[in-house]
Amino acid sequence: MVIKDTPLLDQINVPSDLRKLDENQLQQVADEVRQDMIQSVSHTGGHLGAGLGVVELTTALHYIFNTPDDRLIWDVGHQCYPHKILTGRRDKMLTMRQGEGLSGFTKRKESEYDPFGAGHSSTSISAGLGMAVARDLAESDNHVVSVIGDGSISAGMAFEAMNNAGALKSNLTVILNDNEMSIAPPVGAMSAYLTKLLSSKSYLSLRDIMKKIATKFPDPMEKAAARAEEFARGMVQGGTLFEELGFYYIGPIDGHNMDHLIPVLKNAREEAERGPFLIHVITQKGKGYQPAEQASDKYHGVSKFDIVTGTQVKSQPKAPTYTKVFGETLTELAKHDDKIVAVNAAMPSGTGLNIFDAAHPDRCFDVGIAEQHAVTFAAGMACEGFKPFAAIYSTFLQRGYDQIVHDVAIQNLPVRFAIDRAGFVGADGSTHCGAFDITFLASLPNMIVMAPSDEAELANMIATAADIDHCPSAVRYPRGEGIGAELPEKPEALEIGKGRIIREGKSIAILSIDTRLADSLKAADNLVNMGINCTVADARFAKPVDTELVHKLASEHDLLVTVEEGSIGGFSTQVMDYVVRNDLTQGLKIRNLFMPDIFQDHEKPEKQLADAGLDANGIQKTILDALGKDNMGHNIRNSPAGLLE
Repeated sequence: MVIKDTPLLDQINVPSDLRKLDENQLQQVADEVRQDMIQSVSHTGGHLGAGLGVVELTTALHYIFNTPDDRLIWDVGHQCYPHKILTGRRDKMLTMRQGEGLSGFTKRKESEYDPFGAGHSSTSISAGLGMAVARDLAESDNHVVSVIGDGSISAGMAFEAMNNAGALKSNLTVILNDNEMSIAPPVGAMSAYLTKLLSSKSYLSLRDIMKKIATKFPDPMEKAAARAEEFARGMVQGGTLFEELGFYYIGPIDGHNMDHLIPVLKNAREEAERGPFLIHVITQKGKGYQPAEQASDKYHGVSKFDIVTGTQVKSQPKAPTYTKVFGETLTELAKHDDKIVAVNAAMPSGTGLNIFDAAHPDRCFDVGIAEQHAVTFAAGMACEGFKPFAAIYSTFLQRGYDQIVHDVAIQNLPVRFAIDRAGFVGADGSTHCGAFDITFLASLPNMIVMAPSDEAELANMIATAADIDHCPSAVRYPRGEGIGAELPEKPEALEIGKGRIIREGKSIAILSIDTRLADSLKAADNLVNMGINCTVADARFAKPVDTELVHKLASEHDLLVTVEEGSIGGFSTQVMDYVVRNDLTQGLKIRNLFMPDIFQDHEKPEKQLADAGLDANGIQKTILDALGKDNMGHNIRNSPAGLLE
């Protein structure tokens, strides 16, 4: 598909412009949107495949429904780029996922066309139902449409919402975007005709009448009538499950065919007062761009790429990623321990467990987008003497927190949590930022929390977790490459709750947890040139804290600086508690560096670290400020007596 210009799209700034066009122009609009999206994402990177798959659907929805008065809610948001192009943000697409630019997801403060922000899956039906009920209470008459993918709808929250919607009989339209099935013969001409019929007013009225009549029949005849209705639905791959939840099921229909989409959406809009509809739409990830069609998984999230060849621009790695080190280490450990099993929630490649799965397929379990289930599933295996590693992104593990508390920690079960994407995550922004894991895990009794300073430490911590059989444990590590540390030939278990001093200094101590150690050492190197020598220590464990190490640093230095890439209330809080309880504050200055108490917007990771004061310059500045010195090391006020002795 090659479009040299975009004459129709150029006329569209907002959906009301789109609705001025004839229906027979919509496919051209969709083609132009698709080309426009490919062009912009080739320059910025971002989520490609999912958006390409919903171009026609997005165009049709904005054409049929009166957005923004009608609410259109996208689940997760990976597929929202065509939506942004059609809703007044086309001229900003080249700022996607960049500082001060467009978010890669829907975001309420970004546009009135984004009625609900997203980033995590399976929320759109719940949010849509809430909006629908609020509309009814306010006696308004707008429509609410929730789009959800076939992966997201398998999560428990989606079913909870559908069950509630069916019971309330709310005016709500749910679009099931099914991009896992191929467009098979049932979605051909006959199926399209039947789907139009089954969504029409005449059929819906007949269905209601027959249901009422059937209840008056003797029991055998009532069952026969129900079976007859089910047979009619079955002619188009019926939706018995959705019908049982109280939805009118329509589909499946070809999500790339405007002649199928438009009449069905019209029917759903016109008959919405009958109760919730579920429209099953079949789409293809990467549709219309051959490289993405042929490798949809690799084109889900992309870096900048060449449009002609599809080749993505990626820098040569200087060191293995933390994700890869985890995957390879666990795979190797499992060769010698058949009790090690691995669990992930629809993220095998993202967590590195694709490596484990290739070697141990019978011991690797992808439970789908179901973090709550993943945690308790792992707890069940731990009950039976296995060693489960639940590999879940920091931001997604939040969704299973009650299960961590109730099903794991209270029962003191040795589930091992491998927490990827801890700390700043750059372009993915606030919904994916791994800020809170230390805080929410270290507050739990019976929990061991580790954070490696480099990839070699990560390998040793995975081995440590494998050996921990008496309680739950967690290892949290960041996105991206390591620092080039030499990996151990055979990982060794660490002593629980023991940190290490990396370099000895005088008067000033830096106590780092996680990968902030490298910048702590760099700051210490810079300060040496100003005549300031710092002790630098690596805590290794956020819980239990090495109180012996903390005591030594607090009692033998005049300034103690803690550094962590986590939220307030985490590692530093425990250090402060120990120092205060043991009366070590006299003559001691303390500075705690952690992530800012905000929901972090998308930006380059290095700028996020700099803005938070967690890079080498920030650590150095904190120390100089505490000493009363400027950035050249000159006194700007009297420093406390003895601080530099």
